[in-house]
Amino acid sequence: MAALGFFVLAPVMSAPVFAQAAPASERTAPQSRTEILLSFAPVAKKAQPAVVNVFASRVEKMPTNPLFDDPIFRRFFGEGGGPSGRNTAQSLGSGVIVDPSGLVVTNHHVIEGMTDVKVSLSDKREIPAKILLRDPRTDLAVLKLAEGDNFPVMELGDSDAIEVGDLALAIGNPFGVGQTVTQGIVSALARTQVGISDYGFFIQTDAAINPGNSGGPLVDMNGRVIGINSAIFSKSGGSVGIGFAIPVNMVKIVIAAAKGGGKQVRRPWLGATLQALSREIAENLGLERPSGALLADIDAKGPAADAGLKRGDVIVSVDGQAADDPEAVGYRLATKPVGGVASLGVLRGGKKIVAPMKLVAAPEVPARDAIKIKGQSPFAGATVVNISPAVIEELSVQGASSGVVVADIEEGSFAQQLNLQKGDIVIAVNDRKIGATRELDQVANGGRAYYWKITLARGGQVFTTVVGG
Repeated sequence: MAALGFFVLAPVMSAPVFAQAAPASERTAPQSRTEILLSFAPVAKKAQPAVVNVFASRVEKMPTNPLFDDPIFRRFFGEGGGPSGRNTAQSLGSGVIVDPSGLVVTNHHVIEGMTDVKVSLSDKREIPAKILLRDPRTDLAVLKLAEGDNFPVMELGDSDAIEVGDLALAIGNPFGVGQTVTQGIVSALARTQVGISDYGFFIQTDAAINPGNSGGPLVDMNGRVIGINSAIFSKSGGSVGIGFAIPVNMVKIVIAAAKGGGKQVRRPWLGATLQALSREIAENLGLERPSGALLADIDAKGPAADAGLKRGDVIVSVDGQAADDPEAVGYRLATKPVGGVASLGVLRGGKKIVAPMKLVAAPEVPARDAIKIKGQSPFAGATVVNISPAVIEELSVQGASSGVVVADIEEGSFAQQLNLQKGDIVIAVNDRKIGATRELDQVANGGRAYYWKITLARGGQVFTTVVGG
């Protein structure tokens, strides 16, 4: 799987109208040679003004070389011992303008770790942009153009209305050659197990998508955004006709959060652990086929429990839309606004029931109390937070409902050298159980130790390692 290094801005109207695609009964294949020779130019002309190129960068200071730690060398070669002592990391992608005020949607991986972003418009203007919101869980980000207003935008469609076989255009800047339009069809829907983001429910297309197209729009024949191109399946890095786009209905939730001034997207919390159904489990439950999401565990204080759901129930739909696996349930809930109610279709004991569930965000109790560990311990450079339902949702924590989890790792730090990873749960240090971030901070800064015995949980597995002090 290759993530695409490209961004496309998907513009939307200030009061967007999310039009429906033509119903299946009204769609017809070309009936004559004349119809086959029809051009996609009108669609491309309508969409292209709102598609942008995104250029992101950050300046990294290179490690100081002690061999050149001399005033004369610094005068000529800088602090890093080389010609400048600094290195510039760059990223190129696509994006789409979704609001006349200059809101741009792109992929998170296009701007991940970057500090400076510039956007190039179709009219050749180059405008600095501010990163309004990063949402790594969906691989989406929202930018705000720093100058101008009344920008061209692209209308947002409805990704639930598209069907396999629908024509689609992919617009972006592949390989940095300039804005390019490619055509194909929607070759599959609801693709899961892609491994791009936490919400795997992608539109698959054979429209040619290559590095640099990331963040660009997948467009229907009415010139509306139906998805944001995010990744390709390829062994060579080039297009082989299997590309994946994030459905626009997920994109709308991220845009709404950015417009509301949020730095983080608040999504409904299920309060339960879901498990995919195997054929054996389905047979044991008396189901005709292994379709749905099994409730393997339930938080007694969560929305699922409040809705009357029980362990062993199978969720098969959300608001009447089929949910064939845990990823589908997660996607359907994630595209709902917090504050409403969703009707869950549930199979229990061979009977189907409907359970109304309140859509509330996961609580942040206890408070995360984020601490960046300093000093000389193996944890130096790691930012840790207390585990809560909100943190479990945000970091996809497995196997713990309380304790301390690693939320970030500073590059070049002791923590990175130890190979600590984001999402690691710190269980004990030197046989002292760690229950809160301040306890870990106290242990890590309690004086230099001859050795450190560290017990961690990662991916549901617990292991202990010993490192020198």
